[in-house]
Amino acid sequence: MEEESSTTPEVALGGVRAVDRRLKGSAADGEPDTLICFSHLRWAFVYQRPQHLMSRFARIMRVFFFEEPIFGDGVTPTLQINVSESGVVIVVPRLPAHLEEADRIACQRDLLDQFCDERGILRPILWYYTPMSGAFSAHLEPSRVVYDCMDELSAFRFASPALLQQEQHLFGRADVVFTGGYSLYEAKRSRHPRVYAFPSSIDIAHFDKARNGMPDPADQAAIPRPRIGHYAVLDERLDTALVLGIAEARPNWHFILVGPVVKIDPGELPRRPNIHYLGSKRYDELPTYLAGWDLAMMPFALNDATRFISPTKTPEYLAAGKPVVSTPIADVVRTYGDSGLVRIAGDPASFVRAIEEIFSEADQRHLWLEKVDRILRQTSWDSTWAEMKALIA
Repeated sequence: MEEESSTTPEVALGGVRAVDRRLKGSAADGEPDTLICFSHLRWAFVYQRPQHLMSRFARIMRVFFFEEPIFGDGVTPTLQINVSESGVVIVVPRLPAHLEEADRIACQRDLLDQFCDERGILRPILWYYTPMSGAFSAHLEPSRVVYDCMDELSAFRFASPALLQQEQHLFGRADVVFTGGYSLYEAKRSRHPRVYAFPSSIDIAHFDKARNGMPDPADQAAIPRPRIGHYAVLDERLDTALVLGIAEARPNWHFILVGPVVKIDPGELPRRPNIHYLGSKRYDELPTYLAGWDLAMMPFALNDATRFISPTKTPEYLAAGKPVVSTPIADVVRTYGDSGLVRIAGDPASFVRAIEEIFSEADQRHLWLEKVDRILRQTSWDSTWAEMKALIA
């Protein structure tokens, strides 16, 4: 994955300069100089919320990004360490295969303790994306504990039965809890006294490039128009029946799906001549694909895994100047649907009608874009990071 520039941004929020100085302190003077992030997502998988935030924290302190283990036959327990372009240190435990759960936890705890000793880590900020990491890290003495609950992981396919119990333990330890959207905030706010909603944010400059036209990538160039695109992790959250229904209803429209296939059999994906799967792409490549679409779609299934999601791609599609049609995901409806920025449709027939309406209103697109820009100017990953940093400090 491509990382962002390490240049510190100018921040306009009041009080943030003072917070910056406090978080730049060393462990010796009582302020944290290190952040350890425990993530269920791999750094090089899909560039999203953890990468945006940790890359920014790496500008002012040491950041170690602990991933879930990789297992192999005959492997001696060790840590694989790499450094990203943004300065985030990615740490991956490598463990022997076939370990019992208790042994896995013990190995990770020993490796973590050794790592902290070698790096001179004292009272770090502990930042959790997965409560499951508490099983081997709860013994550490942190300066602060942050739970950034970006998804309801217990609702995802193959979630550990122990996840809810570990999350309850994490609520008991956390100093502050962030949620990835308003629906998730409403679900978690009664479980901790300091819960704050931070919905998906946006790097406008990155995606705005798509508005000015960019050369079509080689694997997209030959696809006819009109093109309706979507990039995402293709898993149980994709409404495959909806995609198939739309494609069959309009065989002259072409549907482009970008992203890795995870947790589902690729054979479950709908196959038609006008459905095109282009695979996983780097974050820096996404604007080049967006630039060649006529509009974007978000064909999310309505199930337990999508009940609380706040898709990062919503503002990204809008920043690229692409009209969007989405299924009625709660946070999409309340944030973008009710304001008229995104069309909402729940079945193939209504999806087709919404797309046709967008095509018919092309001469009014400039008015819609003005409204998009007014709303998107109110958020950015820089401001989200600054607000989180102030709450932690």
